[in-house]
Amino acid sequence: MVITVGGNKKEVEDGLTVSKLIELENVETPEYVTVSVNEEFIDQEDFETHALKEGDEIEFLYFMGGGA
Repeated sequence: MVITVGGNKKEVEDGLTVSKLIELENVETPEYVTVSVNEEFIDQEDFETHALKEGDEIEFLYFMGGGA
C-alpha cells in the first residue's frame, strides 16, 4: 500500500502499525514523538495497535519547550 510520510510517498506492507513505521523510519527519540495520521493525533498508547491504511498521511512532530 502507499502512504505519505512527511510529504513523501512510500510503499509499505499492508496493516503496518504506527509503532512499526516509527521503527522503519528510524525516528530519533520515539518516546517524545507525536504522530498525526490524516491530521488527527494518535495517542502514544495506541501506536502498537493503530494500523495504517492506503492513502494515509502521517507526520512526526516534536514539541519543544523553552523560552526565557
